Amino acid sequence: MKSKMLEVIERKVGTMDFEMVMQELEALGKERMKKMYINNGAHEPLFGVATGAMKPLAKKIKINQPLAEQLYATGNYDAMYFAGVIADPVAMTETDYERWMDGAYFYMLSDYVVAVTLSESEIAQAVADKWIASGEELRMSAGWSCYCWLLGNRPDGEFSASKIASMLDQVKNAIHDAPERTKSAMNNFIYTVGISFLPQHDKAVETAKAVGPVEIKREKKKNSILLASENIQKEIDRGKLGFKRKHVRC
Repeated sequence: MKSKMLEVIERKVGTMDFEMVMQELEALGKERMKKMYINNGAHEPLFGVATGAMKPLAKKIKINQPLAEQLYATGNYDAMYFAGVIADPVAMTETDYERWMDGAYFYMLSDYVVAVTLSESEIAQAVADKWIASGEELRMSAGWSCYCWLLGNRPDGEFSASKIASMLDQVKNAIHDAPERTKSAMNNFIYTVGISFLPQHDKAVETAKAVGPVEIKREKKKNSILLASENIQKEIDRGKLGFKRKHVRC
């Protein structure tokens, strides 16, 4: 058993680590990045740290789930993003991922922090399936995005080709009536299957053509048009068919 003194020391070190990380993140913040994040849906508190600027700090800390939990709980966008970088995806339970999703207030957290972290866990597909079926915009977006991270990284043999085919049908039937962020993630799913999951490449191409242009409405910004078929063809022309990432997290 640990002595009370050791427990006190560990708590102090943990607190000091947390404070040091917050101070370092604040020092890395740039006003230009802060404005960009706010324009994409972030709100205070945040520092405006470029993701690439976090890498040296991440190398120092490596994986630290308790610290990740402290950082994510701050509600500070940069701290929450960095939490995803140092989190231990395998140590997190479904309850943990649900709690993180509850705190993900816009798509850069749901799709690029929570979904990314989930994609490195063994429960990724099971949790993502529940989120896709949830009817909640950001949970659905995170679910579809998680599959994009999975398909773009893991071997094709880890997935059921018939399940992916069924998901493509679901996208084709529902995408134009889906919430805006979910639309974007669904469109990205078609594209990712078309490039990174060879067993359903042809069906993804057919689905992309059937879906056609997808209009994304954005507050205070011009609407954007997504066209998965064009993007798939561009990647094919670049010789990227079958592309897999070596790593999901930075």
